[in-house]
Amino acid sequence: MPARAPAPTCPPPTNPAPSGPVAPRSRPAAAQLRGGVALAAVAALVSACVIPGAGVRQSPAPPAPRPAALADPTAGLPHPPSAASQAVRAYYAQVAQMLLDQGLLRQERAPADAPFTDRQLVDNFVRIALYDEYAREGGDIVARQHVSRLRRWEVPVRMSVEFGASVPGSQQRVDRGNVTAYAGRLARATGHPVGMVDDPARANFNVLILNEDERQAIAPRLRAMVPGIDAAAVRTVTNLTPATFCVVFAFSQGQSAAYSHAVAVIRGEHPDILRLSCIHEELAQGMGLANDSPAARPSIFNDDEEFALLTRHDEMLLRILYDRRLHPGMTEAEARPIVARIAAELMGTLD
Repeated sequence: MPARAPAPTCPPPTNPAPSGPVAPRSRPAAAQLRGGVALAAVAALVSACVIPGAGVRQSPAPPAPRPAALADPTAGLPHPPSAASQAVRAYYAQVAQMLLDQGLLRQERAPADAPFTDRQLVDNFVRIALYDEYAREGGDIVARQHVSRLRRWEVPVRMSVEFGASVPGSQQRVDRGNVTAYAGRLARATGHPVGMVDDPARANFNVLILNEDERQAIAPRLRAMVPGIDAAAVRTVTNLTPATFCVVFAFSQGQSAAYSHAVAVIRGEHPDILRLSCIHEELAQGMGLANDSPAARPSIFNDDEEFALLTRHDEMLLRILYDRRLHPGMTEAEARPIVARIAAELMGTLD
């Protein structure tokens, strides 16, 4: 499958609250934190404003119809969102509709128009699981492709969901249900224990769904959850640009390639489809699929935003990642021949 050119950026919708274009997504990579904690992956889901005919594959599916106007879900909240948060909510509603109007954010699990071979599956796995697109240099995150190692969880994953005080109760119920259902799907796809806990203090994978003001004030909570987290990582969350929809950090101890903690942060202002898309991508990346590839299709691990939700292709990537024939720390040379055997088995047996 030929690689697709990156999507060009285009102006944001009329009168957006945050300034700046909607840019291609980026994935900062491995870096060392103070206190002996390794930042194994930072994955930011950022949608691309795609111009038809500009070198990015356009979805053959028809654009989704515009949703009917809904009542304000924040009305009557004891802690109503600020004017800035309300403006952000309106902005992302426009962004989501632009993507839907272009036939993007598709939700099929196994689209008939996107076949793939076992060789493509292997190449996509290697690029997504064993490479990083970004690196730390002098405390900054810079775009620089480099080889990484296989990373995944070896202990059971215990997820919890926390919400900002200004996130409506109706939205909290929907999002909690989506995270719970998706945790079960990740467990089935990986064969690894993934479940929910009510007490965030017992979780090792914290999912934070926050509105603008809550996210900007989340630094103390992040430091409490992840002792030793560095200032740059905290700033990544508190200073999210408008182009960054959501982010996940996966941490390991020292030089280990096995994850010990992860934190995902999702903007509460997103419309339903973008919040669900963030849940699918960031939680899957927090399982160890930290990179993306322009050749991966059908996949959420791709800059083009064609697919919003985890696909059968992506489930296979997760199945490969957690196959016991692989182990954390493996290089491409060590893993590729084993991955090729696993992929051939999956293509013949997975329904």
